[in-house]
Amino acid sequence: MDILHRHTGAVLFRSDTATMMRQCLLQAISNGMDLRHSDLSGSDLSECDLSGCNLRRSNLSGCDLSRSDLSGCDLSECDLSGCNLRECDLSGCNLRECKNIPSIVIAQTCILPEGTLIGWKKCQFNVIVKLQIPAEARRSNGTGRKCRAEFVDVLEVIGGKTAISRHDSKTKYIAGTRVTCHEWCEDRWNECAGGIHFFITREEAEAY
Repeated sequence: MDILHRHTGAVLFRSDTATMMRQCLLQAISNGMDLRHSDLSGSDLSECDLSGCNLRRSNLSGCDLSRSDLSGCDLSECDLSGCNLRECDLSGCNLRECKNIPSIVIAQTCILPEGTLIGWKKCQFNVIVKLQIPAEARRSNGTGRKCRAEFVDVLEVIGGKTAISRHDSKTKYIAGTRVTCHEWCEDRWNECAGGIHFFITREEAEAY
C-alpha cells in the first residue's frame, strides 16, 4: 500500500504490511513521515486518530473522516470536496484556504452568535477587559476558541485603569471607549489575522 504525492505520483510512504489506506496512513504518521501533498482521495479514514497531523495541500476529496480526531491538524489548502466530516473533532484544526469545505463543518465550528455579545480579553500584566461586541461589528472565529471582532466597546477594565494590548503594546482599552482594529481580515479560518481578539468566557481569557 502506497501513499502518493497528489501531483507528481511519487511515493511518499510505502507499507509492506498495510492492506488498507487507514493502516498505511497511521504507520506513516507513527514513522514521522512528511505527508503534505498526499493523495488520500476516496479513503475510509473514519474513527482515526490523526491529531496534530500535517496534511497540508493534500487531496482528501471523497474521504470518510467521520468520528475522526483531527484536532490540531494542518489541513490548509486541502481539497475537501465530498469529504465526510460528521462528528469529527476539528478543534484547533487549520482550514485556511481549503477548497470545498462542507457546510456541516462551517456550522459545527461557528461559536459566535449574531447580535450584541460580551467578550473577554487579557492584556499586559494580566489585566482583564470586559468587552461588548456590537451587533453591527463583523466577527469571526476559526476552529478554536479564540475570536476576532472588527471593533468593540470597552465595558470594564479589571486590574487597572487602562489595559494595553499584549500583541502590539500600543492599543489601549479604557472603560467607556470604542476600540477599532487597524485592519480587518475576512478570512474566517485565519485565526491570527487582523481584528480585536477575545474569548467568549472570562475563564478562557484569564488562562490565555
